Amino acid sequence: MPSKPSRSRRPAIAVRPATLADLDVLVRFSAAMARETEGRTLTLGRLRKGIRSVLESGKHGRYLVAESGASVVGQLLLTYEWSDWRNGVFWWIQSVYVAPSARRRGVYQTLHKHVVRDARERGDVCGVRLYVEQDNRAAQAAYAGLGLTVTAYRIYEQDFVL
Repeated sequence: MPSKPSRSRRPAIAVRPATLADLDVLVRFSAAMARETEGRTLTLGRLRKGIRSVLESGKHGRYLVAESGASVVGQLLLTYEWSDWRNGVFWWIQSVYVAPSARRRGVYQTLHKHVVRDARERGDVCGVRLYVEQDNRAAQAAYAGLGLTVTAYRIYEQDFVL
């Protein structure tokens, strides 16, 4: 009997909380994300301090990383917004980045499903939100595919740093 052709299997993707040991990769990924999505070159020292602050205190949010094998291949940052209307917390998904070599392999989908599962289990989280560059069609399609919907809100800001 002829053998079946072997299918190449993708390595499993695992999600875990980021630690200080991930600081270098988080800085590298965040800087790459800013360049790719907004054409911005971030000040690496400031970026490193900002990420370190999240990792050390947790009061600002928390990073999650996706691993394939022994390599970190993706990241996201969760920050928190209190909603008086809902008497709950929105988790904002920020600083999403997947290494180019790992794209289109379900890395972000795995991260997103992990976040949604955790948020639903907590009971005090009323939803997840994120913002995306208006011209980033690939990200918009990925987010819509995971059940996120476009809102009626626009974001306004006064940026005192960048």
